[in-house]
Amino acid sequence: AWGPPFLKDGQDCETTDSSYFLAANRGKKSITVDLANPDGQALIRKLAAQADVVVENYKVGTLARYGLDYESLKTVNPRLVYCSITGFGQDGPYAALPGYDFVFQGMGGLMSITGQPENSPGDEPMKVGIAISDLLTGMYATTAILAALEHRNVSGQGQYIDMSLLDCVVSISSYQAINHFLSGKIPSRMGNAHSNMVPYQVFRCKEGNVIVAVGNDSQFRAFCRVIGREDLATDERYATPGQRNRNRDALIPEIAQAMLARTMQEWVERMEAANVPCGPIYNMKQVFEDPQVRHRGMRLTLPHGAGVEAPAVASPIRMSETPIQYGRSAPLLGEHTDRVLSELLELPPERIAELRAAGAI
Repeated sequence: AWGPPFLKDGQDCETTDSSYFLAANRGKKSITVDLANPDGQALIRKLAAQADVVVENYKVGTLARYGLDYESLKTVNPRLVYCSITGFGQDGPYAALPGYDFVFQGMGGLMSITGQPENSPGDEPMKVGIAISDLLTGMYATTAILAALEHRNVSGQGQYIDMSLLDCVVSISSYQAINHFLSGKIPSRMGNAHSNMVPYQVFRCKEGNVIVAVGNDSQFRAFCRVIGREDLATDERYATPGQRNRNRDALIPEIAQAMLARTMQEWVERMEAANVPCGPIYNMKQVFEDPQVRHRGMRLTLPHGAGVEAPAVASPIRMSETPIQYGRSAPLLGEHTDRVLSELLELPPERIAELRAAGAI
């Protein structure tokens, strides 16, 4: 329901599938089960008995009320890998609280280091332009599940995985957290500048803007040659990464002035020729028009149950022996209920009809 935009069917009418739903559910099967119904609970237990993995995203304690928590399901399947994803985790003072991505971007410190510097125009702390807490937690959960499956291959045992959105955002603070631990200083918002590397930011050009990402001394020397400021490369104040970082307030204005001499496209061509890491800033339309992105096939269309081709973004994973199989777009709600119950649980049509009449499915 988080739209518009919604996918349109063959008659150009809006379906109930939003962009969020399409993005999160490609290739899945959908069944509808009433967890509050004892027959519905029994169906989930039967599915779990055959499953390798269960992933759930309910508030702490919710599924235990229905006998669908890990302790209950592992009795029917000791090899089960069961992953719970919540805002704050299964324990601690905040465990019972609900939470959304935006909240965790703030609580996890991400917004404190994202946005324009304090006391500059537009200096409000900024969230990332996508639901990064949700996406990161999904990726960490995937890694954890794969590790648990490998452990099961060795030991024969399943296990429980407790994933917290807050934990995941705190975890990706990475070197910024270590900067704080080592220096005692609280990292601040730096706009598009980098806390440790200089020059590593956006520069305004004669026309447009360009990203410059200099990471070592040889790249800095090459960059200085490109912009016609070889003197900066020989200045002792900028001779090492540490010196450039300490003296960024003197160095950056010199570079900024030089960058105004040419357009973004001219600088990109010159820097790429000199092996200086750089790049343009694309809008979303330009991203999928870029020749490299097109070559890698990152834009897809997949068949949808509404009878149309739905847009999708490809997986970044490229595997030689087991390439990603896409199949279909996100399912319609309950599209596969009968198929899953008949094929996986071998329920006859009359039993499925009884469950539907009773409101269990």
